[in-house]
Parts: sequence; C-alpha cells; structure tokens
Amino acid sequence: MLEIKNIYKTYLPGTVSEHALFRDFSLSIENGEFVSVVGSNGSGKTSLLNIICGSIDIDQGQILVGGKEITKQKDFYRHRTIGRVYQDPAKGTCPSMTILENMAMADNKGKSYNLGRGVNKSRISYYKELLQPLNLGLEDKLHTKVGLLSGGQRQALALLMATMTPIDFLILDEHTAALDPKTAEIIMELTDQVVRAKDVTTIMVTHNLRYAVEYGTRLLMMHEGNVILDKAGAEKENLTTDSLMKIFNEISVECGN
Repeated sequence: MLEIKNIYKTYLPGTVSEHALFRDFSLSIENGEFVSVVGSNGSGKTSLLNIICGSIDIDQGQILVGGKEITKQKDFYRHRTIGRVYQDPAKGTCPSMTILENMAMADNKGKSYNLGRGVNKSRISYYKELLQPLNLGLEDKLHTKVGLLSGGQRQALALLMATMTPIDFLILDEHTAALDPKTAEIIMELTDQVVRAKDVTTIMVTHNLRYAVEYGTRLLMMHEGNVILDKAGAEKENLTTDSLMKIFNEISVECGN
C-alpha cells in the first residue's frame, strides 16, 4: 500500500514566481490497483509521480510504502522497486546499445555488475520468450541498436524492461502521448496485459480521457494540487468520456478560460 500523508510542496519559494502546489495533500493507493490520473496542465499529475519516485523532495509530510516511511529515501534506491515508462520513447532505454544489452541491464536491475560480462548468453532464449508476445518482431532483432527502432517499438521495450524484475509500482508518465493513434492503442493494450499478468500496482498519468475510462480499476482527476474526482469499482465503470469532459469544461470556465 502506498500512503501519501499531509504533504506540502512549494516551487521557487521566496521568489515572485513562488507557487504552492500541494498543501496538506493526502492519497492512499491499495496494492494491485491500476490508477489512471487525469487533469489539466499544472494540476500536479507529474509532480505526484516525481514525489513518489523521489525525483523531487517535499517540504513537509510523509510517504509510506507498506507502512514503512520512505520520505527521505534517495530516488536511486526507490527505483530498485519502481518501474517507470516516460512520455519520451528516447527515455527508459539506451539508444546506443542493442536490444539484448538493454534487456540484460534491466535483468540486472538492483544487482551488482562487478567486472563480469554485461550479457549472460544463457538468458538470450528467455529474452526472446519475453519479446515474442509483443508481436513486433523484436525477438529477431536482439542485436539491433535501440536507437534504430520506432517510437512504438521503444515504448514496448521500455514497458517490458520496467517490469522484468519484481517491482512494487509501475509508473506510466503519459507513455502514449508521443505516439501516433494506432501505435498508442497497441501500447495501451500491451500495458493492460502486462499489468494484469504481473498484478503490479500501477499509476498512469494520461491526457487521453478514453484511456482513463477504459483502463484501470480507479480514476483520479486532479486540479490545482487536489483530487477533485476519485472513482473506483462500479462508479468508475459508469464513467464516460463525455462526463469527464464536462467536468474539464466546468473547471475551465471557473478558471476564466
């Protein structure tokens, strides 16, 4: 279980650009939940992910995983049990290395490399087995540099790599936003398959309201650092894209847009 308790976060404190984003913000996410997070720009979606991952510090409050406080834990330590897929297909993989070398790195996440070989040849068959269900032909391109792959192929590989080792959380940071519509659909279907197969607690930030409605077990809408809509179970199943859009439009009018 992830617990965010009474957190405060102010950007550029003491300057004319000071902005208090989170003020006494709390949120709990149960193990196994697939949470979709939507909201306008500046609502706090990506900041929330960065706080969970330890990429940015908070001013006050607590972050707990399984009852254990990790508030002051460094990001590189948290990443041992967090898989993250970014919006930019160029992130999450090393473009100058081959598919095989990238998967070997992911396979050794959290382990010591020492001075041994980077690729364990006995694992090649296993990597091919992982790649084959993607139906992208990557199992036959193990020695191809990742920088030569399409954006969709790289995102599929990044998703696979993020979940190769046991993790507590899968963080999806608008991971379909940079893809064309057809490829985005493929990646979302693959995401759903991976999340179900791994039974991993997942938090997905997305601007695609349809994806937020169709995928996951819980939906949050954020605005100005607050959760203004929280639906799960039957309530989420009854949500529609039109109903979410209506709320967005109402917020936009309130903000003077």
